[in-house]
Amino acid sequence: MTAIYVLDGTQIRTLEDFWRGIGEAINGPGGYFGRNLDAFADCLRGGFGTPDDDDFVVEWRDHQTSREYMGYPETVRQLEIRLARCHYTNRPAVSAELAAAREERGATVFDWLTTIFEDEAPGVLQKR
Repeated sequence: MTAIYVLDGTQIRTLEDFWRGIGEAINGPGGYFGRNLDAFADCLRGGFGTPDDDDFVVEWRDHQTSREYMGYPETVRQLEIRLARCHYTNRPAVSAELAAAREERGATVFDWLTTIFEDEAPGVLQKR
């Protein structure tokens, strides 16, 4: 039987909201399912609360609302945080991403997340 985990897009306005929402959808209140992009990819690959046979679906309801909130303003905010924390050798690349986001070019936070779903667990994400 396929396990279905539901994300409420009306409650996911920031990347931090997504971490909380996906963690709770899969592992209950206060649950963890990654709190950075690499950890999220790892969790999708390896059963961190999902069925061992990988027979699960994440149903992202009202995903368009999340897409709007996690557009370029949220992307700029996240890249500013990343720039402040990253290793100095990564600063040129992050600065370039930030400049593009400020000009509303390139991938958004929403795009980052959906790409990880597609790359790590094809067919798991259902946008409604």
